[in-house]
Amino acid sequence: MRILVTGASGFIGNYVVKALLAQGHEVTATTRSLEKNKQKSWFSGVDCKELDLARIPDEVFTYLNRPERIIHLAWGGLSNYNDTIHTERNYQESITFLKKMIEQGANHLLVAGTCFEYGLTEGELTENTPPAPVTEYGKGKNMLRITLENTFKNTPVIFQWARLFYMYGEGQAPSSLYSQINKAIANKDKIFNMSKGDQIRDFLPVEQVAQKLVDLALSVNKSGIMNICSGNPRTVSSLVEDFFVAQGYSIELNKGYYPYPTYEPFAFWGKKTGKI
Repeated sequence: MRILVTGASGFIGNYVVKALLAQGHEVTATTRSLEKNKQKSWFSGVDCKELDLARIPDEVFTYLNRPERIIHLAWGGLSNYNDTIHTERNYQESITFLKKMIEQGANHLLVAGTCFEYGLTEGELTENTPPAPVTEYGKGKNMLRITLENTFKNTPVIFQWARLFYMYGEGQAPSSLYSQINKAIANKDKIFNMSKGDQIRDFLPVEQVAQKLVDLALSVNKSGIMNICSGNPRTVSSLVEDFFVAQGYSIELNKGYYPYPTYEPFAFWGKKTGKI
């Protein structure tokens, strides 16, 4: 099957491309710079296309090999959840691009959402939990979902909205918890500074997240919102401890060094639906 992956050079996109290739699919991967992707292990196995969502080609569907499925992951500015880039530039670029793809022949679309759409709501979150975003990131994604739902309502287009919870793995941003733990081990640190760690979250390895996205895009011909989550609430500190134990590294955890983020609820996790 011909699959398009936007944002292929990103953390999740890298693993999604690998999962698709492992299943024998024909992948078109977009990036703003081919040079950035030339070091990827999958580069020679895909058709990598330069694409700036601010300057979309007129015949973009043909340019991107007329894909049978679209997995749209491209979204900038993730280093700052409260940057208005999310509600302004990212939102508008995604709307323009996706509408144009559908107008020119695409009929099956999966778009990455975020648990930040739920805002400060605590407890177990289902796809029916009302969105209440408080960050620009959550607001931008929620705006995109609403616009696309209204656009494709009463049409044959399959539109899937995949709400991503927390993930970890190789290649994650240097500021991430996972990368900071690996850095502490590499530096042979004796103390690891962190928050109190008693916050409850929903975590999955990025490889599992990527596979769930692939399974959803390829196996479910049904529109709707789907949580991409473990369904297993656990504390941040338990995850940190497990990471260090897995590496056989003993270190003192300096809990309470960092304050809790104000843009996240204290305890929340997703509910698995059985759709994927």
